[in-house]
Amino acid sequence: MDLHFIWKAIVIVFGGVLILRLAGRKSISQLTVAKTVMMIAVGSLIIQRNRNIWVTLIITLLLVLTLLFIEYIVLKNDKLENFFYSKSVMVVKNGQINEEHLRKMRLSVDMLEVRMRQLGIQKISDVQWATIESNC
Repeated sequence: MDLHFIWKAIVIVFGGVLILRLAGRKSISQLTVAKTVMMIAVGSLIIQRNRNIWVTLIITLLLVLTLLFIEYIVLKNDKLENFFYSKSVMVVKNGQINEEHLRKMRLSVDMLEVRMRQLGIQKISDVQWATIESNC
């Protein structure tokens, strides 16, 4: 019986953990778009059985290094930061809901009201201003 898949699994787990530690730890809800794309790509690479394990790890490392490069240049350039992470959007101003901004965020008034109730806010008219922040 050929048991070479065992050492490949061990290499994938340890190599993957090391590479993803390099990329940074965050919960899934805190991932940026770039990190989400990278996680999907890494998952796709790992499940490809016909590829050499070392090639897979090298490609994964290159993905992580590209992600780190993107994060570095985003720190240096505001336009790139807007492109990759976006800015916060004001959805309530002086107690009035800005429905145009909600539409751009693909968020309904009901969903906004639910979130505000979860935060203990009963009336939107009581809110001076509210923003939806990007997940950086």
